[in-house]
Amino acid sequence: MHRIIRPKGFTESTDSTVLYLTIVSLIWAYSFGLIGSTLTGVDSIFVASVRLGLAGLAFLPFLRLKSIPKKDTVFLFVLGAIEFGLMYLCYIRAYQYIPSHLVALFSVLTPVYVVLIHDLRQRQFTPKYLFAAVLSVLGASVIKAKSGHSGDIWIGFALMQVAGIAFAYGQVAYRDWKQTHPKVQDHQVFALLYAGATSLAFCASLFWTDYSSLTVSHEQWKALIYLGLVASGIGFFLWNKGAARTNPGTLGAFNNAVVPFAVLCSLFIFKEIESASTSSLIRLGIGGSCIFAAVWLSRQSVKG
Repeated sequence: MHRIIRPKGFTESTDSTVLYLTIVSLIWAYSFGLIGSTLTGVDSIFVASVRLGLAGLAFLPFLRLKSIPKKDTVFLFVLGAIEFGLMYLCYIRAYQYIPSHLVALFSVLTPVYVVLIHDLRQRQFTPKYLFAAVLSVLGASVIKAKSGHSGDIWIGFALMQVAGIAFAYGQVAYRDWKQTHPKVQDHQVFALLYAGATSLAFCASLFWTDYSSLTVSHEQWKALIYLGLVASGIGFFLWNKGAARTNPGTLGAFNNAVVPFAVLCSLFIFKEIESASTSSLIRLGIGGSCIFAAVWLSRQSVKG
């Protein structure tokens, strides 16, 4: 088995790094169910725009453009549009087709994408990833079996994979950039990533959001503010801060730490289990096991 090639400036995972990633995993686990229970009736592109806009405003006072060259300013802007903007547009849209516990479950392949993208950037390739991807699709097929969602589950699955690839690419690319700019503090540039993400989401909203019929309740605004400032603002900042200080294998593993907690929160705290039959829960268990097996297989490739 190959070993991951650590780029120059690599810093091993520390206790503080693990703490960053753990805190965010717990915050995001709750967010899956909150979106599914509170915001499914609100236009998904509008939700993405508000969340990212609030996150950007929170970090705007810390922005220091003089700390980086202009070409890096453009790079971080585009990177944010991909990692957060494209990811959110697909991620929140997926709630229109599948319940939140499946949104959480279908994000389980993100670690595969993290390590695969890292390998591609290092000009390496591991055939096991292809089999892992096929196994994950098999898991989705088991969950879909005899379900009433028809083709919706595949649309939701596809949206979550695009979201996962975008998020994985952003994490790896930011990690690589940060390790070549060790003197730049994360908070000095993070508003740029949010600016890129907000710009993409807002442009999409101008084209596709029907503002004439848009209504947002008081409870939904409270959820949006929490998701924008805490889950997006603090969450993404701590996540990328931790990602820049760890190796791709650990980063990939932490991408999955949120999944079991998110599924449990959605099913039991937000009561999605009440509408789930015994057979659907069994299929969820079997299909989920297949998808987790795919991730386990991919993780074997990053061990020494």
